[in-house]
Amino acid sequence: MIHATASIDKNAIIEDGVEIGPFCSISAGVHIHSGCVLHANVILDGNITLEENVKIFSFANLGNGSNTITVGKETVIREFCIIATDSQVNYPVVIAENNFVMAYVNLKAGVHLDAHCILTNAVTLSENVHCGEKVIIGGLSTIEKDNTIGTGVMIGGASYITHDMPPFCLVEGHPAVVKGLNLIGLRRRLPNTDAINEIRSVYKEIFRTDNVDKESAQQIASEHQNSYVRQLASFVANSNM
Repeated sequence: MIHATASIDKNAIIEDGVEIGPFCSISAGVHIHSGCVLHANVILDGNITLEENVKIFSFANLGNGSNTITVGKETVIREFCIIATDSQVNYPVVIAENNFVMAYVNLKAGVHLDAHCILTNAVTLSENVHCGEKVIIGGLSTIEKDNTIGTGVMIGGASYITHDMPPFCLVEGHPAVVKGLNLIGLRRRLPNTDAINEIRSVYKEIFRTDNVDKESAQQIASEHQNSYVRQLASFVANSNM
């Protein structure tokens, strides 16, 4: 169902089963797949693809006319979000499937979210930020440009991120620092407590001092049998920490 007040360019592709609310604006280059729902006053402006069953709530604004933005299936974007609207560069934005982006979030050009991330209210991701899957970011947090947030990281509210953050960790502060492992997240991933204990042991070795031991991390990454340990160690060895 498309509301009579919605403005849709004739070159936009709207598949069957899409709902578009009042006063939405859809430009040429937009492709909306079946099952998507746009609430009132949503703006899509640019080369934007919404995959199946995406929901975008009122007053969200995506694109500045020339961006390439892909939003994966089952993703939810809440009210007043701003995605790649004010940048002078046109790096593509990729939001994978099953992400939950809450109100007032601001995503700059080049942002890449892997699957199953949760961005709570008023989070800002600057240019070329990459979040691995199952990242959770607390409200009012900011991540500076060109940084990578590893898989399974949980970031506390009102944090300010100035460098890469390694997988499976708890992070908070202004500027933010690693506070420990996200053990709840690891237990949800890994029912094997021995595997989690291996991760804990390696974490303590790498982060045993204020200075990250990148040499040990590189050796662990090349030798350890636990794939999660290798992922953590390799990230640290090759990060900007």
